[in-house]
Amino acid sequence: MNDTVCLAPMDDALARDGYARVAGSTLLGDLCIGAQAWEALAETWSDLGPDLYMADGGRYRRRRHAAFALEGGRFVRKPHQPHYQSRDYNPLNGDVQRWFDPVADATVALPAMQAILSFCAASFDPAAARRWHVEMHQFRIEASAAESGQPTPEGMHRDGVDHVLVMLIERHNVREGVTRIGTAAGEPLGEFTLTDPADTMLIDDRRILHGVTPIHPLDPAMPAWRDALVVTLAEDLP
Repeated sequence: MNDTVCLAPMDDALARDGYARVAGSTLLGDLCIGAQAWEALAETWSDLGPDLYMADGGRYRRRRHAAFALEGGRFVRKPHQPHYQSRDYNPLNGDVQRWFDPVADATVALPAMQAILSFCAASFDPAAARRWHVEMHQFRIEASAAESGQPTPEGMHRDGVDHVLVMLIERHNVREGVTRIGTAAGEPLGEFTLTDPADTMLIDDRRILHGVTPIHPLDPAMPAWRDALVVTLAEDLP
């Protein structure tokens, strides 16, 4: 699972600042992801199961989940397993083994997804020198007149891993959803909004807190959602 793709070299922003932003138009071009390949990937977000573990009682989140081993630049899918975070990192939903519907094998095999995974490996471990436990999450956050959508209901947080990629897939009939970042000590570093397909944030999770403000529908009478891909890497120690 490591076909060669076109990768533009990352600048030193990630190492210097602990985070880096990449415009979707730039990334899609660098990864040689054309419109048809992107549409095939984005369409898979229409088939996500409900997240039934929300401790706030919300029913605004849909998702699928997959785990991989990454070593030597190659991804190997692991047997389906629960997603687990300590309450130290997720005070809302932590300390619970959460079983979500698996990401479809056909989704993982799509050329666009393969290119994104290779981009993660090249960005976070360019020397391919370590072993990683990788988790992939497909998220759809829905909003309505009755209920706002909460991309990060736990607030500003770390995920308890080493590296995180957050990629916007689509915003449909929504406003807000502002990404906020801060230091590990909680000092704000800035905020911005991922607005265009494939707009991406790379995060050193050991150094940076991140969160996204709630979303609301522009037209309350129409469906509204924010789709995102999250990929995390945690060093897999022997």
